[in-house]
Amino acid sequence: MSVFATGKLPPEFLENCLRKIPLTDPRVKISGRVGEDAAVIDCGGWFLLAKSDPITFATDRPGWYAVQVNANDIAAMGGVCRWFLVTLLLPESGAGEELVGSIFDDIASACRELDIQLVGGHTEITHSLPRTIVCGMMLGEASPDKLCGKDRISEGDRLLMTKALAVEGTSLIAREFPDRAKEILTDRQIERAARFLYDPGISVVREARLAVDTGFVSAMHDPTEGGLVCALHELASASGKGVVVDLSSVPIYNETKKLCGHLGMDPLGLIASGSLLIVCTPRGVEPITNTLKAAGIACAEIGKVVRAREGLTEIVKGKRRVLRKFERDEICRLFE
Repeated sequence: MSVFATGKLPPEFLENCLRKIPLTDPRVKISGRVGEDAAVIDCGGWFLLAKSDPITFATDRPGWYAVQVNANDIAAMGGVCRWFLVTLLLPESGAGEELVGSIFDDIASACRELDIQLVGGHTEITHSLPRTIVCGMMLGEASPDKLCGKDRISEGDRLLMTKALAVEGTSLIAREFPDRAKEILTDRQIERAARFLYDPGISVVREARLAVDTGFVSAMHDPTEGGLVCALHELASASGKGVVVDLSSVPIYNETKKLCGHLGMDPLGLIASGSLLIVCTPRGVEPITNTLKAAGIACAEIGKVVRAREGLTEIVKGKRRVLRKFERDEICRLFE
């Protein structure tokens, strides 16, 4: 019997598991499947969006983190976040009033920032748990004209990416492994990398709303665990299309390049919350990039959508080859 490595389940295995679950409720327009950021339920004139995601890598401010990453997935579907539920699993050692209070304070703070209401959840001290696990569930809503499901993607659409790679991964390394970071970065660079969590920030809620409001967005995707490359594979899987991406045009932070080079990691497979993949019509490239840049958000065109039979292709310095794959997120190397 095979045992899976740390990180996401292999997408092919997960897809086979999900395929065995029948969809019997006609109100469910998008259910759990590889590549979709949230489930979509038709409530008659409006859509309810639902997403759940845990925080397993970060130990610093996991409550704040949980709100942000779940909000990103609702925003990537063109939705507005409304309600949040949290399951808080605490280790037997160290689960005191100060720790629990700080987590709830961070959840409340993040909810206020995004105008979200905390409505419920569950808390417990869990046997044999070595670290705190925060599992979030976000509920949001979307109007039919704003919903961004992957079935709207067409051949010829363009791929845009906001900010640079990899906001979350770089911040995680600086925060969780400062001694390793000191081997290659100065104290000032480590401090800057650690602050990537807030500047440029892991939230994509604002840029998603700005992009959708231009009217040119076909779909969006939130590249998280597995980084940009995993997100591209998920996007292709969910849309039934192929992609061509020019990896030479993908912006990467200098701190990220240095850390990944030193640690033997590929930044293209590093957890990448903070960037947003936007799929748009060719006519939408300029309006979307201009709108985001006017708001102080960098945005670059990195590729296009092609027919499924053309597969997934990466271009590096003019050379074309099959888009690389990662069995798990590059950050997992540091947690072994």
